[in-house]
Amino acid sequence: EEAAARLQGLQKLLTESVRFLAPYEVRQGQEAVARLQGALAARREQLQPKKKVAFRTLREEAGPGPPPPAESSAGPDGAEGEPDGAPLCGFSDAEGRELELGPAELRQRDVVLSGLRGCRVQLRGNPNTLRVRGCRGCTVLCGPVSTSALVDGCSDCRLVLACQQLRTHRSRRCGFYVQVTSRAVIEGCAEVSFAPYAWSYPGIEEDFEASGLDRSSNNWNLVDDFDWLVSDRPSPNWNIIPEHERVTCWD
Repeated sequence: EEAAARLQGLQKLLTESVRFLAPYEVRQGQEAVARLQGALAARREQLQPKKKVAFRTLREEAGPGPPPPAESSAGPDGAEGEPDGAPLCGFSDAEGRELELGPAELRQRDVVLSGLRGCRVQLRGNPNTLRVRGCRGCTVLCGPVSTSALVDGCSDCRLVLACQQLRTHRSRRCGFYVQVTSRAVIEGCAEVSFAPYAWSYPGIEEDFEASGLDRSSNNWNLVDDFDWLVSDRPSPNWNIIPEHERVTCWD
């Protein structure tokens, strides 16, 4: 708990310093914090009692009949930043499904969504970290993430995320509705767009309180593009979603 508190303080220091740090220094700092977060999560898993957890979808868009098993990750995933492949929770390799996790499953867990196609994912709770990798045509609705969210190799997705730090790599045509206390970072991306966080559910205020995120601090429209170093012109790789085009109801 002491290490987690000190790491949160380190993240806050970095967030407050982005105004005067060079982009490459911000990047180095964010990568270092991410490595520490992964190491802390791995150590936490080592010290906690081992138990087998299996999550499944709660409903699916198809008609009646028993739902096929959703492949949810409750074992080693080898996620970035986790040196010993600590167990994670989430979903992988599903198509056209409605997928949900609630507060009990998410509380301070590290969540991975990978290889999803045309799925709608609702994460109602307070994860520690979130990684979304290799997803296509999905909608991801997530409660407040205590630390970082990483989106990598995704396309044609809509993601509603609240977090301290958002990093997006190698993604195309994705819309982000975010509450982020630092500046979002994109790299190797094109046609990505941003708007303010716009999701609510019963208990979300308690989840925000547990996450430690400052609801009054939202830099949703401040984005650093590591592929665009021209200071006097805006990056062509991202834009702000016009108000009349924003989704306001996610039910």
